[in-house]
Amino acid sequence: MTTPTAAGPGTTALVAVRAALLRIEQSDAQINAFTAVLAERALARAAAVDASDAALPLRGVPFAVKNLFDLQGLTTLAGSRIERDKPPATRDAVLVRRLEAAGAVCVGALNMDEYAYGFTTENTHFGATRNPHDTTRISGGSSGGSAAAVAAGQVPLALGSDTNGSIRVPASLCGVFGLKPTYGRLPRTGSFPFVASLDHLGPFARSVAELAAAYDAMQGPDADDPAQIARPLEPTADQLQRGAQGLRIAVLGGWFRQMAGPAATAAVDRVAAALGALQTVAWPEVDRARTAAFMITNAEGAALHLLDLTTRAADFDPHTRDRFIAGALLPAAWLVQAQRVRHWFARQVAASFADVDVLLAPATPCTAPTIGTDWLQINGQRLPARASLGLLTQPVSCIGLPVCTVPVWGMDSTAPHLRHLPIGVQIIAAPWREDLCLRVAHALQAAGVVSAPIAPAPLAA
Repeated sequence: MTTPTAAGPGTTALVAVRAALLRIEQSDAQINAFTAVLAERALARAAAVDASDAALPLRGVPFAVKNLFDLQGLTTLAGSRIERDKPPATRDAVLVRRLEAAGAVCVGALNMDEYAYGFTTENTHFGATRNPHDTTRISGGSSGGSAAAVAAGQVPLALGSDTNGSIRVPASLCGVFGLKPTYGRLPRTGSFPFVASLDHLGPFARSVAELAAAYDAMQGPDADDPAQIARPLEPTADQLQRGAQGLRIAVLGGWFRQMAGPAATAAVDRVAAALGALQTVAWPEVDRARTAAFMITNAEGAALHLLDLTTRAADFDPHTRDRFIAGALLPAAWLVQAQRVRHWFARQVAASFADVDVLLAPATPCTAPTIGTDWLQINGQRLPARASLGLLTQPVSCIGLPVCTVPVWGMDSTAPHLRHLPIGVQIIAAPWREDLCLRVAHALQAAGVVSAPIAPAPLAA
């Protein structure tokens, strides 16, 4: 496998990092992906990589992280004004350390929805991150800065988090590859929590090979994360060439068809046709599972921020604050019932994998809305935009399944000027089978069905 770098195979780490820093300098005034650029740190790290003769699978690959990952010497903002009062991190997050141990070089921190509670990255404090493919549109969220930085070519690799869809939604809207591993697969030590029982961490990239290489480098046990499952390393990069051969692949119907607009269903149909997937599977009570995910998110998120809600309410983004307040008022009995529904739903879904290996579903109900959009029209239904972008991801993350999102192009036929916008398809597998998700994604990329080109975003003069 060719080592992924910003400037091409064989390029030194210093050259790759300098190219990334230049691209950020030229484009970030238009995109607003970064909250901090760590040029001095990155150049020093790149020089150390070039001086090493170790075999490093990610040698010289620049990357950036959502600003809920600790970076030594930088205050972890988590998109919030409140966190600016906190001291800088004393150590990098464990996944940052693992990527750098593999030769990658961190160049900065990325914008996000406040406390990861949102699907748009229209941050009141740090501004909206704009979609590199159309800067009048959102990048998705809450890892919008991560997806936008990769789509704009600022970095070839980024890290984000996914609680209800915050890797898959921005990957879909920005046209990049995103991986949400199985819940408990990657350690979260050194990251700011949102909802501990739902939080996942994972990578974005412009190729499946890069995605798999980063994922493989981040695997491994970590005793400091009590939710992480101590499983042996299960590399995926060496499995990619197997493609979709021998896999039983089906399309998720029901809710995943009803709540998806024409572009989303057309993208799934294109991917399904390329894979020869003729079977349709319907999960039961998906709407109840999504409601359970909403309630768990509200209640757990509110509990984490209860003190600040009572003492510093005015310092929150109003959208975040109001949802946390609603969560703080939920009756405990409702939360208990939500967890029951969640576990019941997980058992039903597990049974569906007796007959299939991989399931396909849309990642978002539509392509990227314009910044400031309050309402979406999906199949004749008027839905709130900020909540409804996760319609198709929340039921999946609620039960912790691994998912790779792949970008499809030219699906939005509602108007000719929207055909340049991407939309994502979720490739879903049973727990711990990230390898299957990535194999199918790689086969689709190799066949030219999906791709993640750098956006032709306008650059500053």
